[in-house]
Amino acid sequence: MKKATKGPSIKTAQALLAKHECPVPFHEVRTRFLGNIATPAISASPLQIIKDLWGGELPPFDSIEEVNELLDTLVQGLWNDLTRHQKRSQPFRLTRPSTEPTAVDLGQYGLVRLQELDGFIEGLFNGEDVIDLPERAHEAVDRLAEMRAMMAGICALVSHAPDADDAAKLGTTFSHLRELTRIMETEINEAVLSCTRARRQMIEGILTEKPTVH
Repeated sequence: MKKATKGPSIKTAQALLAKHECPVPFHEVRTRFLGNIATPAISASPLQIIKDLWGGELPPFDSIEEVNELLDTLVQGLWNDLTRHQKRSQPFRLTRPSTEPTAVDLGQYGLVRLQELDGFIEGLFNGEDVIDLPERAHEAVDRLAEMRAMMAGICALVSHAPDADDAAKLGTTFSHLRELTRIMETEINEAVLSCTRARRQMIEGILTEKPTVH
């Protein structure tokens, strides 16, 4: 029997992004890619969203081999791995930062979630200010925007009181954040599934249209 070959690992993708000084943190790269995989925008392409990680152009390379290594790792590895989340049986999960009851960890947790939500919306909208989304995906984006505002509020709160380490209160806050994370994941997955269904129906509609007889 033939064995399926696996693409480059996630760790390889992280190492190459760090090597080429990608300004976007890896947890946000994941959600940007996922949003772009789901987007109904016809113009979406893995190459463009990879370029956008560095502001619109690929970083400098010493050889063509380095270019191919980066693109193979990000497309054949990370991008292809994320496409499995277009199935309900393979839900996407957000990064799990440290949740020690400290103000520092609380601020970092809020920042990671904020960046992940920004990344997903950026990938989904594919550089557009307005995009036509299926109803369930539109609802999900509205809810994610509300939770994004909450994460921004947490970041602002911690920045004003970085030493407020009341373990009991922080423990309660982290408990709420873990519940919010589950809601975020639900809304992200519903947006992806909704867009995937809509795209499939559109393609099926095009394929089943009878050609006009002249």
